[in-house]
Order: sequence, then structure tokens, then C-alpha cells
Amino acid sequence: MDDSSHSETARSAPDQGSVERVVAAVWRIESARIVGALTRLVGDFGLAEDLAQEALVDALRQWPVEGVPRNAAAWLTAVAKRKAIDGWRRRERLDARVALLAHDLEREQAEAGDMLWDPDAVDDDVLRLIFIACHPVLSKEAQVALTLRVVAGLSSEEIARAFLVPTATVQQRIVRAKKTLAAANAPFEVPPREEHAQRLGAILGVLYLIFNEAHAASSGPDWMRPELSDEAIRLGRVMAALMPGEPEVHGLLALMELTAARFPARVDANGDPVLLADQDRRRWDRSRISRGRAALAAADAVGRGRGAFSLQAAIAECHAVAASVDDTDWDRIVLLYEALGRIAPSPVVELNRAAAVAMATGPASALRIIDQLSSSGVLRGYHLLPATRGELLLRLGREEEARSEFAVAAGLAGNDRERALLNRKAHGHER
Repeated sequence: MDDSSHSETARSAPDQGSVERVVAAVWRIESARIVGALTRLVGDFGLAEDLAQEALVDALRQWPVEGVPRNAAAWLTAVAKRKAIDGWRRRERLDARVALLAHDLEREQAEAGDMLWDPDAVDDDVLRLIFIACHPVLSKEAQVALTLRVVAGLSSEEIARAFLVPTATVQQRIVRAKKTLAAANAPFEVPPREEHAQRLGAILGVLYLIFNEAHAASSGPDWMRPELSDEAIRLGRVMAALMPGEPEVHGLLALMELTAARFPARVDANGDPVLLADQDRRRWDRSRISRGRAALAAADAVGRGRGAFSLQAAIAECHAVAASVDDTDWDRIVLLYEALGRIAPSPVVELNRAAAVAMATGPASALRIIDQLSSSGVLRGYHLLPATRGELLLRLGREEEARSEFAVAAGLAGNDRERALLNRKAHGHER
């Protein structure tokens, strides 16, 4: 490595532990921009991510001795580019296209030194990177892993802890995803207009899946995983900045902010679930509520009507602005669920509509909706169906039947905290 990469270093060299924290922070914040810029230049997403990882290794080795560069992201990008050039030079044959690219990279570095950062190009690169991480040739699990690893900058260990799977499983998903993208020759680009809506929907679906796992963990000892919600919201803000004209991007961001606003009140001191009716609304995060309402207003300002995420955000807004459960505009929530059911019909939406109907007009009418869902079998194995039915039966005074439903729900629940709550209800210890 030549001396130019060290021209912008700090005066004193930090210790190894400090460097590791700095490298982790830089990667978390800048990984998408670094990998995006490299992918644009080398034309291979998998190679770009490998080069970035090699540059991180160099940083961990050199920065404790030489100091942390003042522009750490640019240093990593420059080192990764040089590694690409060195790799091309080691080939037995260097074709004309690659040789020309290597020459251009060297000239670019000679002219700009280590400050190789074009904010305008970087934004485009990040958007392309998000689209390729959520490419339809990948499985949903691979899309999530790749998005969290390369776009959000989480380590494989962090992703594994968040989803309660072995680190090796996450690493295998990422490696396979990169090989799949290479085999499919997936272009590093924003998709053409005719594919835009479907591909954008996949990205928003991945972010929503990540956030949903944070909101109600599907398994494990904790009911929520707020660290995942922070990443999903951060990526939602990135998408809103990159695609300001897409209402559903703002709608998803609004939904996540408004839902996350309730997180401080959703668990008690022991980490056990606190349901909406029992939450201390003074603990709700008012700044998140303000940001969520602003994002929903931004979605409406685009003027193309509300999509599924915006409608769900509007429901969350109804809860956010109500002083209590009794003060909530349940009639409006029912209407919003009806609208959501028309544009994005699903049995889960119908289940949620039933819960809202119970609050608006009483448990008897809601129970009829629930019984129709039960008889259809579409939610067989979904623990919230018997849990909701149990709540309605309890309100109707049918306690024995309610306890039976709670016992069924407890047997289906994958999350330890939620299962414990349902078991307490099944034994009549909690209402």
C-alpha cells in the first residue's frame, strides 16, 4: 500500500479496542455507501463486499499503529479499490475493459487522494445496493440477512443473535445469496419502471419483516427486540430520503415510528408483555409519534392515495393521539381496516378488524367474525386467533371457554414471554 492512504490520519494512534469500536461504527454507518460505490466500479456485488471486508481487516491491523484516518470511509473505499486493481494485475491475462477500469481508478485516486466521496453518486449507489440486496432471485431469509449485513452494517453475529439462529447459518445465507446474485447476473441498477412497483414492494416487505420481528419476536425469551426496530427505522429513513416521491416508503416509515413509540410501555420491569389497554401512555415516545405523523403527512402529500402501509400507519396514528383506550376513535379504525382489507386482503387483517369491531360495537359482533375465521381454517396454528377469541369470550362472561382458548393459544405461541402471559390467562390469574 502506498503512503497516500495515510495522509489524513489522526496524530495519535488509539489502542486496539478503540480501533475495533471505530471500525464497527464506521461500517455500521457507511457500509451501504462503501459497498455501493465499490459495486458500481467493479461490477460485481459479491466481489465488492469481499473487498470491503478485506479493507476492514487492513484497518484493524493498521489503524492501531498509524492512527484512524480523518475520513475513515474514504480510506476503506480507497484501500478496497487498490485491492481490486492488484487482483486484476495478478491475472495471467488482463482484458482491455478491466485494464481501462484499473487505469481510471488509479487516475481518480491520483487526482483526489483519499477524499474519494461523491455524495450524489453515493445516494444512487445506496439505492441500487438496496434493490440488489432484496432481489427477487433471493429467498426472503437471504434478503433479510443481506440487507442487515451489507446495507445496515450489522455483523453476522449480531444478525444471528437478533433472529436466534447460529452465526454459521447467517454466514451461509449471505454466501449463498452472493453466489445466487452472481449466477443470475443481477444488474447493479434501479429496476426499470415496469418492475419498479413490485421490486420496491419487496424492499418494503423486507424492512417490515425486520421491524415485525422487533415488535413481537417470533421466538425466544424476549417479547421485543428493539435493536432490530432501530435498524429497520434507520433504513426506512434512508429509503424516504432516496425515494421522496414514493408514498408507501413514507407510509412504512410512519407505521414503524408510530408503532415503536409504544415500545417503552409494552413491557414491564420484568420484561413481561403489557397489552395496549394496560399501557401507561405517558411513557409513549412523543418524538417518535411526531416523526411518524410527519411521515404519514408526507405520504399523503404525494397525492396518490393511501396504500397498505399508509393505512396501517393511520390506524397506529389513531392509537397514538388517543388519551386512553376509551377515547380511541374505534369507528375510524374499523373503517381503516375495511379499506386495508379491500386493497390488501388477508386473514390477519380480518382478525385485527374483528378486534377493532369488538371495541366499536361490542364483543358479540366481533366473535361472529372470529368464528368465521376459525371455521375457514386459514389461520390454523396462528396463536393470536384463539388468543383474540379468548378475550372476546372473557368479555362476554364465558370464562371457562375463554380459558380453554388461552390454553390453546399458549400451546401455539413461539415466544416465551407471550406463552407465559397466555398461560396465566388460561389459569385465570390475569385478565
